[in-house]
Amino acid sequence: MNNKIDNISKFPKDFLWGGATAANQIEGAYLEGGKGLSTSDMAAYKDPYAKGDVDNFTFNVSSIELEKYLKEPDCCLFPKRWGIDFYHHYKEDIALFAEMGFKVYRMSISWARIFPTGLENEPNEEGLLFYDKVIDECLKYGIEPLVTMSHYEMPITLTEKYNGWVHRDLVGLFEKFAVTILKRYKDKVKYWITFNEMNMSLNSLYTGAGVLEDLVDNKLQAAYQSTHHQFVASALAVKAAKELIKDVKIGCMINQIEAYAKTTKPQDQLQALKSNQLNMFFPDIQVRGEYPSYMDRYFRDNNISIEMHEEDKDILKNGCVDFVAISYYMSHVSEDREDAAELATAFDSPIKNEYLEMSQWNWPIDPIGLRISLIKLYDRYQVPLFVAENGLGAKDVLEADNTIHDQYRIDYIKKHIQEMAEAIEDGVELIGYTTWGCIDLISCGTSQMSKRYGFIYVDQDDEGNGTLNRYRKDSFYWYKKVIDSNGVNL
Repeated sequence: MNNKIDNISKFPKDFLWGGATAANQIEGAYLEGGKGLSTSDMAAYKDPYAKGDVDNFTFNVSSIELEKYLKEPDCCLFPKRWGIDFYHHYKEDIALFAEMGFKVYRMSISWARIFPTGLENEPNEEGLLFYDKVIDECLKYGIEPLVTMSHYEMPITLTEKYNGWVHRDLVGLFEKFAVTILKRYKDKVKYWITFNEMNMSLNSLYTGAGVLEDLVDNKLQAAYQSTHHQFVASALAVKAAKELIKDVKIGCMINQIEAYAKTTKPQDQLQALKSNQLNMFFPDIQVRGEYPSYMDRYFRDNNISIEMHEEDKDILKNGCVDFVAISYYMSHVSEDREDAAELATAFDSPIKNEYLEMSQWNWPIDPIGLRISLIKLYDRYQVPLFVAENGLGAKDVLEADNTIHDQYRIDYIKKHIQEMAEAIEDGVELIGYTTWGCIDLISCGTSQMSKRYGFIYVDQDDEGNGTLNRYRKDSFYWYKKVIDSNGVNL
């Protein structure tokens, strides 16, 4: 395929080009500014080579580990506690985003920075002021903030007291948090996402819902009950946003993993269909406002019974989102096998696609899968879509002259942009694209620094050593041209 899509951009003239990060992976300053401890502050560093050089993507913490981490805060390395020190470097970092020409910056707000334990009646003003400064810095450069309310972190007190989202009380506590930040930033932020990748609670209850898995009897029951509470909380946040903010755009988000059948065998085809249903279940509720009938049998077969309050159905119906955001890193292969249902909710599948190349972290690279996903999602929902995460984790080399030659990252992102352009030609309404980890950050699953996604290199190693100097990679200059040409110059 040519490096140019054609001489005229297939992307809308107001397309939102940018990058994405999460507070828990960049901010650091984990006890500064009145912030409380969060679930992500308990994500200990794992040796990335211990299990085949693969990032498990999500992290789990047991009740025994949590007790140890709280009693012995120096027992392990906790890289998310220092991040890349965005807390003190945000002006420099946002200036670099502006230099690339970002139209949008997807960020998240740490719940524990606003309500340190989640139980306070009044918010922490110092935390609110920090995000005022970050958002104002974005607006100074004409960058639209896209704010994720909950991105894989919550006050650790809510895990200790309630075992996370499995408890109904978190609905009201989250609503208080959501209304607080909506009121505070209503004149500055019009793009919002309620929960990051809500479906990933099926992969790690602790990551997605702050639940200690060793304290629940039925993991799936706990996962879907927690998710129900998040659905209700999300709907209440959507309702509040639409009441408070004129022209607000508020969306939901899933980790989109398109499942292909391994063969044309009908049983494999059926399993692929069911796998995709389990993924679509989340936006089905958040876009349509009701539980889909196909889940009835799944709940019966897995001894799942969702406890609902009488008003929940009305809350869900009155809190439908405006757009669907996705992260997209890979596709899956499904086949009829004994563990098929379990694999359907896993982040990475052991069934490899022979037609795809693999990344350094053994993730399949499938740009056409992104196009397929966008077409299917738009056909299903007929609401705008947003690719809120997509990128390549790799080991980058800082040369003696402080350059980083990451042509592999350019090739990866270019192919995905080309397929997004084709999806738009296919009739998909796509409103934005934010690459994951636009600046190097702490990896989600193993808390690595050495797995890098960014256009900007941060001089820091896995143990937190380094100058924290920022350096532009080759991909930085390339992405600047992409944005400047609205996706024409690839």
